[in-house]
Amino acid sequence: MNETTRLPLLCERFFRRERRSAQAARRFTAEALAGWGLAETARADDVLLCVSELVTNALLHGVPPGRQVRLFLRYDVSALVVEVHDSGGGVPRVVHDGDEGGRGLLLVAELSDKWGVRERELGKTVWCEFAWP
Repeated sequence: MNETTRLPLLCERFFRRERRSAQAARRFTAEALAGWGLAETARADDVLLCVSELVTNALLHGVPPGRQVRLFLRYDVSALVVEVHDSGGGVPRVVHDGDEGGRGLLLVAELSDKWGVRERELGKTVWCEFAWP
């Protein structure tokens, strides 16, 4: 009796602390989604928007000069996980009405099924997860 084990599909890339890196991360994610046959699915645009927001936040607030941000994608048929790793301090928070600044994490919270922040030895990981039908 043979059983087939399906391993998760993984992609990762490092991006420099540059404004154009958010666009490059979005393009990298779009290519991964296309390679996994997910580019034309209903949630693909939500994933791309969340990647843009998380990478932009990391570049603006979490990556010290001379460092990079790491984008990690994992798809295992039931869920797609996006992780953005940076080496900066601080804990990101959702901006509520009346607060100054962007609303990137509010978008991530609304579009993804789960999201959170994990501390690392140096910096943090901000992640979001999309259940995949």
